[in-house]
Amino acid sequence: MEIATALFYAIIALTTLAAFWMKKRLSYWKDQGIAHDKPSLMSGNFQGVMTKRSIAQCTRETYERHKGSGPFCGFYFFQRPAVLVLDKELVKHVLIKDFSKFTDRGLFHNEKGDPLTGHLFLLDGAKWKSLRHKLSPTFTTGKMKFMYPTITKVAEQFIQVMGEMVDRSNTVEIKELLARFTTDVIGQCAFGIDCNSLKDPNAEFRVMGKRSLAEKKHGRLLTGFMQGFPKLARKLNMQLHTDDVTAFFLRIVRETVEYREKHDVKANDFLNILMDLRKSEGNMHLELEEMAAQVFVFFLGGFETSSSTMGFALYELSLNQDIQDRLREEISEVFDAEGRTSYEAIHDLAYLGQVISETLRKYTIIPHLNRQALVDYVVPDYPKYVIKKDMPVLIPAYAMHHDANLYPDPEKFDPERFEATALKQRDSVDFLAFGDGPRNCIGMRFGLMQSRVGLAYLLHNFKFSPCPQTEVPLIWSKKSFVLSTENGILLRVERVKRK
Repeated sequence: MEIATALFYAIIALTTLAAFWMKKRLSYWKDQGIAHDKPSLMSGNFQGVMTKRSIAQCTRETYERHKGSGPFCGFYFFQRPAVLVLDKELVKHVLIKDFSKFTDRGLFHNEKGDPLTGHLFLLDGAKWKSLRHKLSPTFTTGKMKFMYPTITKVAEQFIQVMGEMVDRSNTVEIKELLARFTTDVIGQCAFGIDCNSLKDPNAEFRVMGKRSLAEKKHGRLLTGFMQGFPKLARKLNMQLHTDDVTAFFLRIVRETVEYREKHDVKANDFLNILMDLRKSEGNMHLELEEMAAQVFVFFLGGFETSSSTMGFALYELSLNQDIQDRLREEISEVFDAEGRTSYEAIHDLAYLGQVISETLRKYTIIPHLNRQALVDYVVPDYPKYVIKKDMPVLIPAYAMHHDANLYPDPEKFDPERFEATALKQRDSVDFLAFGDGPRNCIGMRFGLMQSRVGLAYLLHNFKFSPCPQTEVPLIWSKKSFVLSTENGILLRVERVKRK
């Protein structure tokens, strides 16, 4: 009886201490006198995310509510006190001027227990710096040119599949079809494998790609814990990805590497570049698990972001026929009689670049950028505003891209915002679709090339317009960490009639 009583009081004491600690932690910004929203116990300022609102809506609403109150407002990244940047001068300091104090993202990764998280996007500190140095030569213009024929080959298959679908029905759900296109491109350019998902939507690569985005090892509560307490989650050897997703990508990389080494196979793809690094001596060496992680994030980032960008672009072009006609006229000038074009010609299409940039502004796929302070940081000219060491920093790219002070009439789709003269008058941090500074998106060149090729081939061959099922406006998915539609994108598609 005495043991039971002692245990009862011990539980009460521990619960009381935990509650006091949580309350203290969640009153940090109130104690500092910094503007903030009242947090919830478990979700912090992500209340309703994944159920009632998207992450993009969450950060945009907070940004709009507190903009003008100071260089940042208080934010609770689940249970962690964090800052949400409100002033673009502070954005410049975090991403560029004082980058050395904000090199880390501070997100969960666990290379040993969850090897697919050991990739460039999630790693921090010396590991990130070393890996970035190793992989930077991978995405040069020269490497892109090597991959270009592979992308155009898949694009030609894409046009064939799209044509067959249009012959059956003019109403096409383009979001899934575009994801199958980019899955096949990434499969070839990353692994050198023909995924065949354009012709078979149930192909293994497409299924595992969807699952790697939609499924996590744990539910929302534990996933939130892992991001709120990444160091503790790593010590507990927690995992982000499911076992079968991890096993699939490790197996594909291992089998492909073993086959190529045995038969001395060379290919113009990402995996071959990693294999060359693996053979090198000294600090350029890569282990198999490291290779799998880099190929995985290349696959994941490449198929989702590019397919979404193309989908949103086609949606806006269907609603703005004058823009679509002007873009098709530009594109048609670089295709020959056989329906082919060159890397240089696609790369030099100025208006296509403007359309893609405006799409990424209005539909920012990654809604906010994550950074973490390495030291206590006093915001220049604002002595009251201190970002404490290890504190997460959120830069709300989606919200900034919809700020009328930066982009007048932000809901209007206007590619002229990215005309050469307009670009010269704008700060680089006004456009954050690929981040900025030393930790910007390393795969930007590849993503843009893939989107350029996909849109050029589609618009050269097809006309897109709204159909009765087209959502205006689009309904956003609440469950996706990236900007994504709830119900796909349905458009009317017709073959272009040649003169």
